Amino acid sequence: MKLSNTKPQIVVVGSSSIDLILKTSKIPTANNTVLAQNLTSFLGGKGANQAIATSRLGAHTSFVSRVGMDPYGQQVLRNLDDEEVNVAYVFEDEDEATGTAYVTASEEGNAITVVPAANYSLSSENIDEAEKYLATADLILTQMEIPSKTVEYLFKKAKKLNKKIGIYAAPASRLSDEVINYASFVVAKSTDLETIFGKGNHEDIMKHLPNKLFVRDGANSTSYFDGSEMKYFRKNPSTEAHSMGLGDAFTSGFSIALLHGNSIEDCVKFGNEVALKAADYRGSQKGLPYLKEMKELISKAY
Repeated sequence: MKLSNTKPQIVVVGSSSIDLILKTSKIPTANNTVLAQNLTSFLGGKGANQAIATSRLGAHTSFVSRVGMDPYGQQVLRNLDDEEVNVAYVFEDEDEATGTAYVTASEEGNAITVVPAANYSLSSENIDEAEKYLATADLILTQMEIPSKTVEYLFKKAKKLNKKIGIYAAPASRLSDEVINYASFVVAKSTDLETIFGKGNHEDIMKHLPNKLFVRDGANSTSYFDGSEMKYFRKNPSTEAHSMGLGDAFTSGFSIALLHGNSIEDCVKFGNEVALKAADYRGSQKGLPYLKEMKELISKAY
């Protein structure tokens, strides 16, 4: 496992939001009411999570997104700037509010309702405006909290520019053959494979995409097909895990390791290690590790 002193250029295209978390004893069912123990807010959005994660891991990261012209939007922009993420192409929307996610968190798990708002106004025109950054990227990252037509356009742009592009396919929706074929890698939840790729046995789906599809399952495990056999890697937290944002953390760690020229197996292991660090704190961003601590960790573990 190697992490050189080179700072890769990454452009993240995706969502930014404020996560409002209600801690409850159980997830309410239809027509029932539960009392929340407290309400807390965190900065989130899958795109912003990946932008901050890759920046902390030593990349020059630029972010393409949309926020509202409201206090939440200003909070998002200040936070990204503090994290040394280039926000030149985070557009401010006059008509839509900043995206929000409402999370009911209990021992049963998390129930999440997302209000995309300005995130769903991110357009192909915005992608065109940010082309000068995309043209210099070593890797483009995206997710599915922006319009699917924008994702499709981004992939066409990446192909035109001959750029690597990875996607964390969440929240799950069907990916076109064009996106699947051109993607450098796809990260997905095991429960979403049929939604993303169509019906089929999970292993068969994975075997059709060797060293390209990485499936997340459980607290912090990743599986993939390496061309000859199925590979499974698990890195369980030693304490209670906070599961929000672990897929973003994994995707970011995997991306950084890939750009430093590591094997797919080491990229997966590094992604799991980054996600493990993120699981120590509630909220999607607080626990995201810095390059220095990951270098210290891998010097002992590899």
